[in-house]
Amino acid sequence: MDYSIPVNTECVKEFNVKPEHSALNVGSGTVNVLSTPSAIAFVENTALECVEKFLPENYTTVGVEVNIKHLNPAPIGSKVTVKVRVTSVNDRKIVFKAEVRWNNILILKGTHVRYIVNKEKFLKKIRKLENAKEKQSSNDVS
Repeated sequence: MDYSIPVNTECVKEFNVKPEHSALNVGSGTVNVLSTPSAIAFVENTALECVEKFLPENYTTVGVEVNIKHLNPAPIGSKVTVKVRVTSVNDRKIVFKAEVRWNNILILKGTHVRYIVNKEKFLKKIRKLENAKEKQSSNDVS
């Protein structure tokens, strides 16, 4: 299936860094600054929304890979700008270049990979895996 996602499609989104995004709060550090996991979530959200408009109904993308360098801190209460750009599309695989900035300071940079999935098939796979796990658990008890 051709999804017609243009290479070089670029999207920008702003996020307010709240206390729940701090490294201290998410358990990834001991200081109250933007955590790496939260910054990655901002990148994933921006990438997801960036390509949704190109997908057929009942399709979405799921994040499968991040390669990120967290270079500088951003304080709680700040506003960060996330920019993603599609660098390649190969069948269902979409690769993004990503960066997060606070004012003119580069906070994070790297790449993010998402795959296009049919929502119904994806959820069916999860149910199948859950059933297999339940079956395995019941076999372990016997």
